[in-house]
Amino acid sequence: MANFYIDTTEVVHEIPQNDRPKFYMFGVPSYTNMGDQAVSLAERKYIENEFPTYQYIEIIEEEDDEAIPVVQEHLRSDDIIAFTGGGNMGNLYHNHEEARRKVFATFVDNLTISFPQSIHFEDNEDGEIEKKKSQEAYSKNSNLVLIARDAQSFHRMLTTFDNKVIFTPDMVLYMNSVDWKFERNGALFVLRHDSEKVVKQTTIDKIKEILGGDRPVERVDTVLDEPKEITPITRDTLFEQQLELFSHQEIIITDRWHAMVFSVLTGTPCLLFGNSYGKGKHAYFDWLEHVNWIDYTDETDIDRIENTLKDLMAQKRHDYDVKKDFQQLSDVIKENIKSSKNKKA
Repeated sequence: MANFYIDTTEVVHEIPQNDRPKFYMFGVPSYTNMGDQAVSLAERKYIENEFPTYQYIEIIEEEDDEAIPVVQEHLRSDDIIAFTGGGNMGNLYHNHEEARRKVFATFVDNLTISFPQSIHFEDNEDGEIEKKKSQEAYSKNSNLVLIARDAQSFHRMLTTFDNKVIFTPDMVLYMNSVDWKFERNGALFVLRHDSEKVVKQTTIDKIKEILGGDRPVERVDTVLDEPKEITPITRDTLFEQQLELFSHQEIIITDRWHAMVFSVLTGTPCLLFGNSYGKGKHAYFDWLEHVNWIDYTDETDIDRIENTLKDLMAQKRHDYDVKKDFQQLSDVIKENIKSSKNKKA
């Protein structure tokens, strides 16, 4: 029997039988990418804060198949189906896309929301094959709403699928910022090890030379080596640990989008480099260009990079607010609530 995470302290094996409408979030990760874990945490916070009448139920991605028939058995017309957001829509991560297709093609009578995603189908044979599979699956669900978290993905979703598409920030930007007043000392390099990596090691080595000397320099990744898996019960503490790590730094150098988001939340100066298909770059210019202590670059000239780093570390923290930019998502859910009430009347 699949595990259902009802709150952050309780795991149940059956769906609670009560009068509350349910919000089922499929595809919740157990792997140790803290960016994706932060997305899932933010999704829960968003629904519980903004729509407290819903009972929020999380389903770990590995248990999606087992949970689908159980959810089908108990599904009501006012329940909402969702699939977690992130940066894995497309053909780069087959397992995530296959799970997403199955959920979308199954729950065709209820509002179904694909939470904010970046999308990339490669321009090759595999990309075309996988795109057609997704188009076929998504087209079965006329109640499916796709959410793009950057303008590039918004355009791609509009031209790839016939479903409704809306535009919001990444869900982690819904989370409250922290200001823990730690003494800052060090440069933290948060760098990818996967197929999306494009920044050259020679560039990284030169930046380390610039930043080293008087300050400690450390390299990490938002994909943790320990623990081996994360659950909705353990992720809150691990997320807080990530924010604490960032809050101790003078500067973050990264090619991870969510490392920059963690820098935003903690007021930590950050320079973001690109990945293989631009998801961080586009999301930065869409939502965060106005935040003074972070910046994006494709620069390779080390003198210009050094000047940028100096400017970033001199910036003062200021107020920012992107929560208003989740209004389109709020409107979709409110419309579903209104429609469900009208049907019952």
